[in-house]
Amino acid sequence: MKKLFGTKEFYKMALVIALPLMVQNGLTSCVNLLDNLMVGSLGTESMTGVSIANQLLFVFQLTVFGGVSSAGIFTSQFYGKGDDDGIRYTMRFKFLITIVLACVAAILFSTRGSQLIELFLHEDEVSDIALCRQESLSYLKIMLWTVFPFILTQIYGDTLRGCGHTVVPMAASVAAILVNVTFNYILIFGKFGAPALGVRGAAIATLMARTAECIILVFWAHTHATRYSFIQGVWRSLYIPMTLVKRIALKGLPLLFNETFWSLGMTVMAQCYSTRGLSAVAAYQICQTVWQLFTIIAFALGNSVGIIVGQKLGAGEIEKAKDHAVKLITFATLVAAVCGIIMAVCSPIFPKLYNTTEDVRHLATQMLMIMSCCLPLVSFTHSCYFTLRCGGKTMITMLFDSVFVWAVCIPLAWCLSRFTGLPMLQLYAMCQLPELVKCLLGFFMVRSGTWAQDLTKVIAS
Repeated sequence: MKKLFGTKEFYKMALVIALPLMVQNGLTSCVNLLDNLMVGSLGTESMTGVSIANQLLFVFQLTVFGGVSSAGIFTSQFYGKGDDDGIRYTMRFKFLITIVLACVAAILFSTRGSQLIELFLHEDEVSDIALCRQESLSYLKIMLWTVFPFILTQIYGDTLRGCGHTVVPMAASVAAILVNVTFNYILIFGKFGAPALGVRGAAIATLMARTAECIILVFWAHTHATRYSFIQGVWRSLYIPMTLVKRIALKGLPLLFNETFWSLGMTVMAQCYSTRGLSAVAAYQICQTVWQLFTIIAFALGNSVGIIVGQKLGAGEIEKAKDHAVKLITFATLVAAVCGIIMAVCSPIFPKLYNTTEDVRHLATQMLMIMSCCLPLVSFTHSCYFTLRCGGKTMITMLFDSVFVWAVCIPLAWCLSRFTGLPMLQLYAMCQLPELVKCLLGFFMVRSGTWAQDLTKVIAS
């Protein structure tokens, strides 16, 4: 039992890292819920249209996350070693790779956005396809302007979090949330003399929030360069030692491919669900928003594994890193089980808050019950993912995450959605079963301990 549970001091140390992440993710999830309710008040078609656009943007956002994470695993270890130059090099790498991703996304969505939206539009007896298409495209066109502030926020936020400084990104996120909520209310509904812009107002509010978050984070970091010494001279040049570029490409770029293909996989899964009609898309969107709310604590603890264990590996404390990983994974999974129980109890409440049909509310409630059972399983695999990642086992991470989705989950969802008449609820439940297999794989990979390595030593050699 001692191997699974830590001391009171251990959990205090973990919570110092995880709590700001919980607050940040919690506020973001609450705002996402409020956004969803505000847009949902415009009708099922508006909510579904925004959901489709966000599903496409989700692929870009996760790809950027993979891009910054590719160097981020080195950031944590360089910080553990006390190497400011190493941290600067990782920031430059993050900038170069994400600026390319931002340009590709801007071109793709501006030229092919309409065709991508069409993939999710399937007739049912209650929804207006034309209105849904129009709302989705209007929202996406404005959201394209958020691409560039988003990448800068990710570069600075990921670097600060990787160095254990989680409070500043949280504060910037809180400010952005306040901007988002305020201007959502004003611009969606036309308050205080502003025009009622509907979904376009929601997109403009998000753009304002993303820009504010970016400005605050970048300004704070550079005006506190004595505290964050790695910021000093970070953009004096874009030089990165070729040996480090090669190491990041070898160890880190699989994370970029993983996040890209995992997010694409989730989008394909959503497209499979969309074959059951726009009502199914609306119910799925409600569930995803509520899901984010109930995974806050468990996922923040999972993310903290990468920071805490990564720093121990960088300091050369390999055995301590393994011990911390097991205890953090256990803690995150138990917390997720408690959150799952609460989610099951609350599942009939949230769908009633939406201005949609009774069929959509009923379907969303039933899907939330299934999600609540899956929560501890997903939390376990999420923590395993960050454990494997922080040790540099990125090829294994990719096999465990995105390859598993494409090899197992998508073929299952594709076949069931195309070749059976299963209704949405049964289709969704069947598509969650592979998570059990993924848990077993994660258990054996973490237990082996082969993931634990000091990447900074490898670079030095």
